[in-house]
Amino acid sequence: MNNFRTILVLLAFAMFVASCEEDDNGGTMQPVALEAGTLSGGPFTFAVDGQPDMVSGITLDASNLTGSIQNYVITDDARNILGLPPTLEAVEGVNFDEAGEGSCYIYHITHEAGLTGLEVGENLDGLSGDFDLSNFIMVIRNGLNAGMLSGGPFEFLVDGTPDMVTGITLDDSALNGDTQSYVITDDNRNILGTPPTLEAVEGVDFDGAGVGKCYIYHITYSGELTGLEAGENLNDLGGSFNLSNFIEVDRVGLTAGVLSGGPYEFTVDGTPDMATGLALDATGVTGSNQGFVITDADLNILGLPPTLEAAQGVDFDGAGVGVCLIWHITYEEGITGLEAGGNAGDLDGFFALSNSITVNRIGLNAGIISGGPYEFLVDGTPDMVSGIALDDSDLTGSKQTWVITDDQNNILGLPPMIANVEGVDFDAAGSGVCLIWHLTYEEGLTGLMAGNNVADLEGFYGLSNSLTVTRNPLDAGTLSGGPFTFTVDGTPDMVSGISLDASNLNGTNQTYVITDAAGNILGMPPTLEAVEGVDFDAAGTGICYIWHLTYEDGITGLAMGENTSNLDGFFDLSNFIMVTRQ
Repeated sequence: MNNFRTILVLLAFAMFVASCEEDDNGGTMQPVALEAGTLSGGPFTFAVDGQPDMVSGITLDASNLTGSIQNYVITDDARNILGLPPTLEAVEGVNFDEAGEGSCYIYHITHEAGLTGLEVGENLDGLSGDFDLSNFIMVIRNGLNAGMLSGGPFEFLVDGTPDMVTGITLDDSALNGDTQSYVITDDNRNILGTPPTLEAVEGVDFDGAGVGKCYIYHITYSGELTGLEAGENLNDLGGSFNLSNFIEVDRVGLTAGVLSGGPYEFTVDGTPDMATGLALDATGVTGSNQGFVITDADLNILGLPPTLEAAQGVDFDGAGVGVCLIWHITYEEGITGLEAGGNAGDLDGFFALSNSITVNRIGLNAGIISGGPYEFLVDGTPDMVSGIALDDSDLTGSKQTWVITDDQNNILGLPPMIANVEGVDFDAAGSGVCLIWHLTYEEGLTGLMAGNNVADLEGFYGLSNSLTVTRNPLDAGTLSGGPFTFTVDGTPDMVSGISLDASNLNGTNQTYVITDAAGNILGMPPTLEAVEGVDFDAAGTGICYIWHLTYEDGITGLAMGENTSNLDGFFDLSNFIMVTRQ
């Protein structure tokens, strides 16, 4: 271990001797430190405006300069190397405007061979080797400065009266740039105008811009600036420019206040209905003229009560069934379209509408009936409905009755109560469809009588839903087969292959009927087998018709020698099959 330490000491001493120089007398000297000299000149301040900016007047005091290699270094304020101009002339040829806003530092460097890290993109703190840096000279690259605006903010009422800003000033103590102007934008930075002077700004009528916000800027720029015109957007400006702070101009619309009360719901029954308790909170209301507007749900103007008292005196029952809206309006002279029969959506001028209060005018409510639907066979047997019920939970109206109509709403009867409805014999009405309704109404209703139509009713009334009563006639089914053609030659001729589709067949009694072409009854075979056993050759030449008949007891005229046109009672004949006897 002691020998290893001795070797380290000897190596260190040898390295020290090798680094020393001999003097003129053959002795040794201490190592010489590098010296980069002293820079003077500056500091420099430029405006980044698109115009070339070069430093000048820089000098290097090289009286103590040592080192084999010399150069200049330009860095940013984080000591990142931006350039390595080899001479002072090259330093003074650098265009600092192209570097944009920020700070640069100019150094002189001296070094020996083997220095690493001295290249663009590296950092001074990463240099390694024998070197020395001089003092630095600062180059400050300021952006364009549009100054500072003061005044406002402004708030104007959009009411047709010109509104101009006043008292705006521009602090131009730090202002730079070749060209100056003002810019007015909306709240999306769309350019509305570019007044050239402060006097021009204070001559702008902001009332003419309508409701919204405007922003006033001062702009400074150098060289060519693109996009600075009305209709463009500040975000699309191209070139070297700077915008000041902005001053806000808020253009507020008229305020009509806030209505409270309701919503109202009235039954249209001939009794006056007024919107009592309606109130207007007029805090912040603006505008020279005030009034109230009543519209329907489509904003058609129904009335213009001038005061709150007048609005509360309106009889909404007289407007019939529907929805009304009550508004408060504030406006300036010159408004158009504000008249009964007009539409609030077509108003033109300076105005504001409050919130609306709803007035719902509902008709009389006849309740909801349930039961059925009913389906009967018209066969001479009485048919009555049963199980009808009336849900009268929302029923309104002074008077009540029931109405029975046909399917065209012609009134057939007016039973006063459910018991009377359930006592009606619908079989007696014959085949067809009846409708059962519940009716509620007020005194003065006209047209409520049998023989009239529901559409002829006039007055205050309401009809419930309807129940359907279908009265089906007897159905004799459908015959198929034939037609048949025989030659009368003394040889028996029978039909065959006839069938009856009885899927819809109804009725208590069934038979077949054979008639001649005039409807005279020639025979009444009781079954299809009996029909197919008839010898049509024996009837001689002519035409026969084969029918199926369904009927109820009590039918008359059903006999040989009678005619089908004389049948009387509840019956139905099918289609016929023709038998021609040549």
